[in-house]
Amino acid sequence: MTDLTHVDVLWFKKRIENWIRFGRIAEEKVVDRNRRSVSFAPGSIFALVRWASNDYGTVASRIDILRAVRPGERYSTVPYVRPGGEILLRLSGWPKVEKVLQAIDAVEALGIDPADAAPEHWHHIHNRLSVGEQPRPYTRSRHQAWLHRQKVSP
Repeated sequence: MTDLTHVDVLWFKKRIENWIRFGRIAEEKVVDRNRRSVSFAPGSIFALVRWASNDYGTVASRIDILRAVRPGERYSTVPYVRPGGEILLRLSGWPKVEKVLQAIDAVEALGIDPADAAPEHWHHIHNRLSVGEQPRPYTRSRHQAWLHRQKVSP
């Protein structure tokens, strides 16, 4: 299927570590023991965490929550993601990345797969953390509202 969004996942111990925090993988190809490529179906939501270091310590901590695009849709380019995706959340710096990971854990604690959460929730977390504010938690009632909205919207 050529309409999949492909993500390169790397693991070079203590140098570069990219991993998928959540998302439904449609296809996976192992390149070698340090690299693999995972693919997502159009419309699916996934989180990519990227970390890099050098001899002096961490140089980058980033998290992107993206929606895989359909053919012909506009998208933003993101490192390691081909062709790119709709950015729902994009933050860097370990304190912010850690808060996003905690927000993902909180959604999972409700028994909800983060890939099924309302995309607006990830926008909200991005916006609040970008300005140093505490985001509102995702709730079952917000999730139910999202599910109902999906049923009535084309």
